[in-house]
Amino acid sequence: MGNPPTILGKILDRKIVEIESRQHHLSLGSLREKSASMGPARGFSKRLRERVALGEAAVIAEIKRASPSRGVIREDFDPVSIAISYARAGAACLSVLTDVDFFQGSDAHLTAVRAQTDLPVLRKDFVIDSYQLYESRVMGADCVLLIVSALQPKRLAELYHLARSLQMDVLIEVHDETELALALGFDDAIVGINNRNLHTFETSLETTYRLLDHIPPQSLVVTESGIRTRGDIAAMRARNVHTFLIGEAFMRSPDPGAELAELVSG
Repeated sequence: MGNPPTILGKILDRKIVEIESRQHHLSLGSLREKSASMGPARGFSKRLRERVALGEAAVIAEIKRASPSRGVIREDFDPVSIAISYARAGAACLSVLTDVDFFQGSDAHLTAVRAQTDLPVLRKDFVIDSYQLYESRVMGADCVLLIVSALQPKRLAELYHLARSLQMDVLIEVHDETELALALGFDDAIVGINNRNLHTFETSLETTYRLLDHIPPQSLVVTESGIRTRGDIAAMRARNVHTFLIGEAFMRSPDPGAELAELVSG
């Protein structure tokens, strides 16, 4: 008898079913047509690099209601008001969870958030198929997430190049040295180091620290998950990591934007 599926395995199994269902409602051909008429994407990578060049911490502020490991994180959940709060507090970019079954997200959250702010927006989901990239472009995503541990190398390359052809930036998420080597093969990719193990959902900032020695200085590196205090940010910045994707620490605060401002002050 095989080992039971991990959390990531369960999510990916569900994602296959979800994509099949969505294609029955809106064909790939229709999505392609819609994507061709979209306006220009906002420069996600460009915005992050601009902030870092100014000597600031560049924060990708995340909007999510729940997670598989924590359950509901925020009961009072209004994506647009949260996004506006983040924008006023100085977020560089936004990340919006669109996965329905495990994170209680929605495509509509991303579309609404992008319409009400001028910040570039990352679609945070588990992308395994080209259908999702056309879908992302149509809903207004400026950047998409590709998780190395969820994709075979050939599929990763196909999805990366398709996303770039659709004018979207790509955050390639890694967890170890082998995955990092694959990510560094894409010149324009943003390298996201996820401190959370997607199989167990345990978190350790040592993941970022361990991988830094293998990353060339010109690469744009985002540390993801587990950043909770000003001390965490200071420790990362002392190691020349200036870009952060933070969600739960903000989502648990009565005022997410105020928490963002407090976390990066000083």
